[in-house]
Amino acid sequence: MNNGFSTEEDSRGGHADQTCCLIDENERCRNTAGNASYSKRIQKTVKDKRLKLSSDPTSQHIYICDYHKDRIQSARSKRRRKESEDDSNDTDIDLPEVPDLYQLQMNTLKRYKRHYKLQTRPGMKRAQLADIIMKHFKTINVKEKEIITYFVYMVKSNSNKLDPKNGISNDTT
Repeated sequence: MNNGFSTEEDSRGGHADQTCCLIDENERCRNTAGNASYSKRIQKTVKDKRLKLSSDPTSQHIYICDYHKDRIQSARSKRRRKESEDDSNDTDIDLPEVPDLYQLQMNTLKRYKRHYKLQTRPGMKRAQLADIIMKHFKTINVKEKEIITYFVYMVKSNSNKLDPKNGISNDTT
């Protein structure tokens, strides 16, 4: 499998006696079918990306041509890039997804709660605590440019916020 497309070594071999099984904007494709198949997974991708492709019900096979294979693959990657560009309109940085706090251990969640002095009722389960922390996490304002500037400064000065203070150094003479 190659990105959901069923291929052997390469799609050059193809099925010379068969044409692509797809209907593209109400017109049956006449290209020679390659080795890539129009699987359920690919059908879902086509539906999700709103491509105007469908399988011809009269076709005896599910093989598609290289043109449609490339078009479906590029729609996948274009969509991802477009979303990240849309998300970055407010800032110059692509922001990561919200972290999955439900995977954290209970003691980590409790430390977060303690650090930010969040008010919760006693005896909460992990999922409930993760929900409360997630709501709080989403409300934290982040000044990206200031943080990046500070990070670059710390890297260039070879400093660490956690380094010991008060003149203690690595030299012990």
